[in-house]
Amino acid sequence: MKKKTVLSFAILFSMALILLLVNSRNDEDESGTGLAAYRVVAHAMGSVNGHKYTNVFEAFVANYEEGTRLFETDLLITSDGRLVARHEWTKNMSKELGQLDVLPADKQGKALSYDDFMNTPILDIYSPMDWDTVLDLLQHYPDAYLVTDIKKSGGTFGKEFEMLVEATRERNPALLSRIIPQIYNRPMLEQLNRIYAFPHVIYTLYESQDTDEQVIGFAKETGVDITMPVSRANAGFVSRLKDAGVRVYVHTVNDMREIRRLDRLGVDGFYTDFVSENEVKTSGGLWQSLWRQ
Repeated sequence: MKKKTVLSFAILFSMALILLLVNSRNDEDESGTGLAAYRVVAHAMGSVNGHKYTNVFEAFVANYEEGTRLFETDLLITSDGRLVARHEWTKNMSKELGQLDVLPADKQGKALSYDDFMNTPILDIYSPMDWDTVLDLLQHYPDAYLVTDIKKSGGTFGKEFEMLVEATRERNPALLSRIIPQIYNRPMLEQLNRIYAFPHVIYTLYESQDTDEQVIGFAKETGVDITMPVSRANAGFVSRLKDAGVRVYVHTVNDMREIRRLDRLGVDGFYTDFVSENEVKTSGGLWQSLWRQ
């Protein structure tokens, strides 16, 4: 299985590089580069063949080819201390990723070792990624950005970002400018800045107990952007955040009608499993609101 997985990965990676070279001229000609040029954030690297939450190499490539340039990925630490792209270590997630018939019972619902993780394909054919592979993608796709989803569990938030920053600095420190951490409460920003002061940070509100006033004040003070569940994205809150100069994202939205409604409220971007950047660009005048920036 190991040889087969490695060979499959090598072939797919070579294909991706060829596609990059073919499209490089078009990429260079695109106007409005940078974060503000894009509306879609591919949740867990976006879907691949209708499957979500995979965080796999093939999902990145498939969604990049559809115009998406902002990618969110989940990051966890393996049982032996390696940083990998995985949403959660649960039996339910192993089931969703098609691994229950592959992993022994005693390895389900718990953190896998690095070797077990990397050598257990997702849904039989897709390639799991470690942080080095994610950096490969950032290096070879210079207009892509990565939003991190590192859950704070057992106080390990700092450890994971220390690993991330150290590995990225060793590869190419310039890549850090295209990594956008998510924080889950206000004190986390100070903890993050002690490790590395990223140029862009997103404060996600789905676990936050902060009032609208607290969120707006924090964003004004620190310059963080905001992402929130659809249920919290009302016209008044979004408008006040926009007046404060904040970029506003919502998650997770897979319906184009809902995206259009949120766009009319002034929302800048949308975490989504299934909608591509190209779809948003061509959706009934939606793209014209880019020029609010």
